[in-house]
Amino acid sequence: MIDAYHGTAASVSLPFHLLPGRICWCFVPQIEEVGWEHLLNLEDDLSSLSFRIVDKKGRTHTLEITLPRNYPRSSPSISADVPYICELEWSKNSRLKDIVRQFNKHLEKLQEFWSTMDEIDRSLWVMDPKQPSNAASHRRINLGNECYLLLSIDAHNSKSLPECRFLGPNTVIEPLWRNWKKNGRHWKKDKRFDENLATLLEHTLPKAPTLGNKDEETTDCGICYAQYLPIDDELGVNSGGSPDYTCENSSCSKAFHTVCLRDWLRSITTTRQSFDVLFGDCPYCSDPVAVKTNSCR
Repeated sequence: MIDAYHGTAASVSLPFHLLPGRICWCFVPQIEEVGWEHLLNLEDDLSSLSFRIVDKKGRTHTLEITLPRNYPRSSPSISADVPYICELEWSKNSRLKDIVRQFNKHLEKLQEFWSTMDEIDRSLWVMDPKQPSNAASHRRINLGNECYLLLSIDAHNSKSLPECRFLGPNTVIEPLWRNWKKNGRHWKKDKRFDENLATLLEHTLPKAPTLGNKDEETTDCGICYAQYLPIDDELGVNSGGSPDYTCENSSCSKAFHTVCLRDWLRSITTTRQSFDVLFGDCPYCSDPVAVKTNSCR
């Protein structure tokens, strides 16, 4: 496997005249059209390759492309961490850039779905998944009194009434289920998700508990999902450090390692730099964030 995560043309270490002909005459020009900086890997047998794609909200996606032996006469197949994959439009004249273009359009269609899932994660007491993937369309919500609501969001129409299942003691869930069926017609696509849910259930929705003592709170970085950075000489003074940057939006307040946030901002095309400061958007709420380009804040 050719590891091209830090992708430039130099990631392919062999001179072009020593590379398999299929790479020279087919893949190199096509990868250049997409951009070497987006290439994550290319299998030695040329059966598959993957690109790193960043959508307009800063979410990072790995697009896996599996190539048939008679490529490009036959259509490749693709996979990614999304709730459903798009069907490729393909002809014998199609190229890798056409796959990436179609996938980017697919990501645009999914933005409303991900915004809905983010809204659920922010406003409700989500029990699991704790670190949902981009493909996850289910959430288990704590309703209190040992009662839970398992929601299934339609990725094609995320603002519509979701499918649900109640879990818990019958004496608690039966009235909630009756209210859900009775009030289903009151679901409004232009209302906030938690407001819709409270209306249907006729039930006050509990908020996720927060620890009162911030000094004792265990906070994971919103990008690497770890509390502490690795012990590594290359990280210098940040080695082993805990999250040291918090989004100033009070409804978000996500914590990050400055190192992680800086690297993430550098990967986003909309990030702006002025002198030694990077300016961009929070990965979770899109409010402005700013970090210095050096290792110290």
